[in-house]
Amino acid sequence: MDEKKATPRNEAALKSSHAKSTAGNDAAAQRLRALDLLRTGPKSTIQLRRDGDILAPAARILELKRRGFDILTQWAQQATDCGTVHRVALYVLLRETGGRA
Repeated sequence: MDEKKATPRNEAALKSSHAKSTAGNDAAAQRLRALDLLRTGPKSTIQLRRDGDILAPAARILELKRRGFDILTQWAQQATDCGTVHRVALYVLLRETGGRA
């Protein structure tokens, strides 16, 4: 079977398309941003809010779980930027099952 490799032009188009789909505040864009962040390692509620501009991370994670993504939720103590410690969720992407964000 022939495997097609992305040409530089196609790769740029894919990156541009992804950038457009992750821009905005709709739930779909927030799910994509959350998934992008989780692919780099575990993220807390605070990190998803700050780094992903996702104000309700729990809702976006639940939506990803319902779409077939295997995401573990653990509890952790973490300080906010102002120094107050909170009990927050720590999300870990265990496996991608081919679901769509």
